[in-house]
Amino acid sequence: MWSYGSYGKPPNTPQRRTVTATLPRLGSSTTTNNTMSGLFGSAAAAASSAGSTQGELSKDVQVANGPEDSISNLAFSPASDHLAVSSWDNKVRIYSIDQNGQSSPAAMLEHQGPALDCCWAKDGTKIFSVGADKAGRMLDLAAGHTDPSKAQQVAVHDQPIRSCAMATVGGSPVLVTGGWDKMIKYWDLRSDKPIGTLECKDRVYTMDVKDNMLVVGTAERWIHVVSLNNPGTSYKVIQSPLKWQTRVCTIFSPDANGYAIGSIEGRCAIQYVEEKDQSNNFSFKCHRQQSPTDRNTSNVYAVNAISFHPVHGTFSTSGADGTFHFWDKDAKHRLKGYPEVGGTIAATDFDRTGNIFAYAVSYDWSKGYQHNTAQYPNKIMLHPVIGDECKPRPKTGKR
Repeated sequence: MWSYGSYGKPPNTPQRRTVTATLPRLGSSTTTNNTMSGLFGSAAAAASSAGSTQGELSKDVQVANGPEDSISNLAFSPASDHLAVSSWDNKVRIYSIDQNGQSSPAAMLEHQGPALDCCWAKDGTKIFSVGADKAGRMLDLAAGHTDPSKAQQVAVHDQPIRSCAMATVGGSPVLVTGGWDKMIKYWDLRSDKPIGTLECKDRVYTMDVKDNMLVVGTAERWIHVVSLNNPGTSYKVIQSPLKWQTRVCTIFSPDANGYAIGSIEGRCAIQYVEEKDQSNNFSFKCHRQQSPTDRNTSNVYAVNAISFHPVHGTFSTSGADGTFHFWDKDAKHRLKGYPEVGGTIAATDFDRTGNIFAYAVSYDWSKGYQHNTAQYPNKIMLHPVIGDECKPRPKTGKR
């Protein structure tokens, strides 16, 4: 029987000490691609040959002063070299990352229960988070606020809020939140009331926004596709083509004409929105391992995270087997696979240039509370994306 404990962990995690510091150059985009590509020094020496599908982790760098409980999400700033991390210790930490791969705490906000998701304003000046305390919170970094006491509550649901994302609705920035009360709510941050709502088929488990599209994955495998031109109704509602519980939905990048779905069954689905593109839909197996004792049996692991490269349009999958892979959906081809990292991978993200891939080695609760031990790793790693790791295969003219 499948049991996914990420949604059942007791919220009474202990309070931890607060770490704060001055956040450098908020909203700045002065760091160039060249600087970022040199973030890990001689990382280029670690590049695999063009013909190899096996990647390596020798140049990966650990983020210092990481969370003290399971990590729920990672989100890079769209405008500066900062990474936000939400975790089950009730906190959202913002880290500054320098060109040598060194990281330092820059700001923090807190919830009264596990922090389940975080996202950035599009200009990088504000950080938002949601959690099991049924609240959405905001820290205004441009105003110099780095301490949790400066955070403002900007959203509320009747049940824990699982997901958040920033969108543009009617030309204005809007915070979108999705909760276990089956509701999507839209907030313009100037009012304590939502400017709009959308009731989903079931509890919200995952959500993504890009350009004019909102995609929501719920319990019972429902998928809502919403046009933000008409945010109060669903443009399309389907059940996932995958047979087991949805873990993640992520919209394609840079072209937002479809989305990828990951489930607990070790499978990923590529789905296009419009009817004319439905022939391009497909699914594939991933994050499965042959049993060491029975060659006819495979151990199946959840796909916990899917992240699209912002430049190349390729994507990553990461899972409960402790591995991540890079894929080319157009060529239906795996680009690179990486060794096990010593624990389940709970969350991932590419930075705005696509030169850094962050992944959280953290317990994902897929085996229940009994497997959450003090020895289980809980860390954030930065992987330098180099060479051909995420570049799509050359087009041959054949489909």
